[in-house]
Amino acid sequence: MTKIMTCIDGSAYAASVCDHAAWAARRLGAPVEVLHALGRRDTASAPLDLSGSLEFGGRETLLLELAELDRQKAKVGSLRGHHLLGGAAARLRAAGVAEVEEKLRHGDVADTIRDLDGETRLVVIGKRGEAADFADGHLGSNMERVVRASKKPVLVASRAFKPIERFMVAFDGGRSSEQVVARVAASPLLSGWPCLLLMVGTRAGEPAARLREAEQTLMAAGYAVTVSIEEGEADDVIADRVRSDGIDLLVMGAYGHSRIRNLIVGSTTTALIQACAIPVLVIR
Repeated sequence: MTKIMTCIDGSAYAASVCDHAAWAARRLGAPVEVLHALGRRDTASAPLDLSGSLEFGGRETLLLELAELDRQKAKVGSLRGHHLLGGAAARLRAAGVAEVEEKLRHGDVADTIRDLDGETRLVVIGKRGEAADFADGHLGSNMERVVRASKKPVLVASRAFKPIERFMVAFDGGRSSEQVVARVAASPLLSGWPCLLLMVGTRAGEPAARLREAEQTLMAAGYAVTVSIEEGEADDVIADRVRSDGIDLLVMGAYGHSRIRNLIVGSTTTALIQACAIPVLVIR
């Protein structure tokens, strides 16, 4: 059975990630696997250039001491990882998730997610990890790499969980958006809640026709749908409607044919995820 892969670290987002994963597990009837990845920076010292700075005996002694330091750091990192996993699993069980597994892996979290793709139904990760710069509002690099690497939907958790009662689908008019809508319609994750289907663009042409088809797809699946077409900058318009309409969850594609593409998989900062203080479900 495929699982909800829940990526945690020691950041302030860890509790919210668990709460979002518990919500998804209840909606999907799926087990949860809590993942903590020990990257190289968690266990290894920075390399030093010792050429010409020490006599041979001194260099050898220092290298031995660094090797011992790395061994101790790896041990502490592993113990800390198991502690984080145990706390997350306890929180998930307290939230009513019956099937919870813990997984401690060495290596990059994005590579791990890619390796476990066949076991995964949904990935849950926080907007920022413990290494992110909160003062500057930077998004976590792990989050961006996971969104790029995963072939499965990624639920990017906000700082704190709140009940989800209304969601928005950001429809960019491309064929990939049709696939996003089809995935939403086929899944029980969001069933029963009203949906705002928003496109930033014009009211004519092929994108608008696809928008009408998307509305019909969601209505046939039982959703109460409100359709809106607006002009402007996609990230500004979407963020404004999230706030003004009381949206609890934003759904969007990882790929598209408009500026929305750049917000998720381009080289620029993922501005929309950063701007909206709600969880974002990214679907490929």
